[in-house]
Amino acid sequence: MLSIYFKELRSFFSSIAGYVVLLVFLTACGVFLWVLTDTSIPDYGYASMDQFFSIAPWLLLFLIPAITMRSFADEYRGGTIEWLSTKPISPSQIIFGKFLASFTLVCIALLPTLIYVFSIHYLAMDDAALDAGGITGSYIGLLFLVATFTAIGIFGSTLTDNQVVSFLVALFLCFLLYFGFEALSRVPAFSGGPDYYLGLFGADEHYHSMSRGVIDTRDVIYFSSLVALFIALTRFTLVRKKA
Repeated sequence: MLSIYFKELRSFFSSIAGYVVLLVFLTACGVFLWVLTDTSIPDYGYASMDQFFSIAPWLLLFLIPAITMRSFADEYRGGTIEWLSTKPISPSQIIFGKFLASFTLVCIALLPTLIYVFSIHYLAMDDAALDAGGITGSYIGLLFLVATFTAIGIFGSTLTDNQVVSFLVALFLCFLLYFGFEALSRVPAFSGGPDYYLGLFGADEHYHSMSRGVIDTRDVIYFSSLVALFIALTRFTLVRKKA
């Protein structure tokens, strides 16, 4: 598994496209949080990271499929999936190696955003204190969301040998999971009961629950179950294609 993990990391950073993807993500974060008037932290007027944690999931919707789209699509297109199957590596080890590599890459992309915390603390008034619990909970929730989106992206890459199609499939599934159920819960026809349960199916509800600084077991189980589900679907698809 470690050989797959390091192979994926080397492959990503050996290509200029990998650096471009990370640069675009960080640039988009900077533009939304410090330049655009509707979403910028200075215009928000409070010593808070709320703006960042509201925007980050939407940017990750594009970043993660862009990172994972080549995971298995390249293996299928280049024929190296047959070479991998001859090695003493189980399908689960291949999947987890690729999953952990993609998860690590997204964490690397998120690491520079910690500078926003210090920037806001520096710009805040002397008597203004940052909500450390809320920020910690939000980052933990963001990591769970990253793990879920990564599992979906890896699954999407097993469905086709075309990177663009893989990207679009993962983007659609991530969008449906994050915002689709939330949008359905707002439909007037579902008000009065079903809207609550529809909202619980969406990742947005559980992510914002963690953002309050309270790590609820139900939210952890929700995200962990989704990761396990899409990892299992990935293994099923991979084994089926090899058969």
